[in-house]
Amino acid sequence: MIPPERVRSLNDRAERRGGRVVYWMQAAQRPDWNHALEYAVRRANETGKPLFAWFGLTDRYPQANLRHYAFMLEGLRETQAALEKRGIPLIVERVAPARGIVAAARTAALVVVDSGYTRVERGWRRAAAAGLDCPLIQVETNVVVPVAAASVKDEFMAATLRPKIKRVWDRFLLPLKATPLRRGEAPSALKPLDLGAPERVLAGLRLDRAVGPVPGVAGGPSQAKRRLRRFLAEKIGRYPEDRNNPLVEGTSGLSPYLHFGQISPLEVALKAVATASPGRIAFVEELVVRRELSMNFVTYNDRYDRFEGLPAWARATLLEHRRDRREAVYGPAAFERARTHDPYWNAAQAQLLRRGGIHGYMRMYWGKKILEWSEDPAAAFATALRLNNRYGLDGRDPNGFAGVAWCFGKHDRGWPSRPVFGKVRSMNAAGLRRKFDADAYARRWTASAGP
Repeated sequence: MIPPERVRSLNDRAERRGGRVVYWMQAAQRPDWNHALEYAVRRANETGKPLFAWFGLTDRYPQANLRHYAFMLEGLRETQAALEKRGIPLIVERVAPARGIVAAARTAALVVVDSGYTRVERGWRRAAAAGLDCPLIQVETNVVVPVAAASVKDEFMAATLRPKIKRVWDRFLLPLKATPLRRGEAPSALKPLDLGAPERVLAGLRLDRAVGPVPGVAGGPSQAKRRLRRFLAEKIGRYPEDRNNPLVEGTSGLSPYLHFGQISPLEVALKAVATASPGRIAFVEELVVRRELSMNFVTYNDRYDRFEGLPAWARATLLEHRRDRREAVYGPAAFERARTHDPYWNAAQAQLLRRGGIHGYMRMYWGKKILEWSEDPAAAFATALRLNNRYGLDGRDPNGFAGVAWCFGKHDRGWPSRPVFGKVRSMNAAGLRRKFDADAYARRWTASAGP
């Protein structure tokens, strides 16, 4: 059963008697543990209609580049092959998603879509809902607990969202079985891309090519599941102790795969719980409460990607201290090239440039120092977000927006006032050295810093 709280109609169109059922795959780019896909399969079987899946590939996604598209296409190619084995054609067309789905589903009986939380994703779904002549049903599948089922407002912090999620998560922590499709069929008029030749597809896209793929990091559901198996077998037991030590690499490494919907957070949560490891509690807290706090943020805060979206107390205290003397001041170019006086910060930026992400603990330090070493807090916010979005494999994600905002006071409380930060929590190099061998971390990542 798919809980009804996951399902929402986005328009009031009547379902056609003829035609196909279409699953518009956009945010959940995987062949299993996908509530939207399974809902579409079940509706196709119930009505006796054929089904096909469709994906709109646009090269105009804000701040996306070759690094992101190469990773995504690896996953889409694998997902397409896996769906073919289930008898479900996946058509990928190069077109703006909202315009493309309206054309692809011109004679469809029903369109089912997964959920997206960012402004761009929600805009696609609104435009498609208005343009389609059939129902558009949204099924939320990239969270464990549907956002509105947990809360209907921008939550202050994890402590306020946690009890709301835990009150209801038993209703949603349920396995999802794949339903065999009786009949799959795609319209012959569509013009699919050949995902068997991803290099050719990438060559045809208008992309920022200055940021290339991350060597040794492959996209796709099978890669995500391999990482999950390794984490559960080797790391989850020490997760509470190791997650804040960048030298140990004790985290799951699943963030990019979750971002592209190549693995289900529900699958991850259920398999973590099944280990009965003591570390599962802390891990599930991060996966469900902390991650879904970020979905809450971008859903209910229209300014999630701007300094103005921070809490009033944080903006006020940072602006009050914006003229304070700083230890150093750097512009965006120096930050981007990892050219500061701080070897630990430079190492974190080098990790982002070379590996497509920063260890979670160091990302907090990284964001705090951009705030400390910028002339203006609003400019600092923009710099941190741009760097994270451009270089992070999981950039442009609710988790990233919330992570940057946290460095500026979001989802946190006020602390004793100090220069530059005001009442916003600060971090310093001495704190890093107390937690782990920060010098070893710096040596590891600054050997060849720079984009």
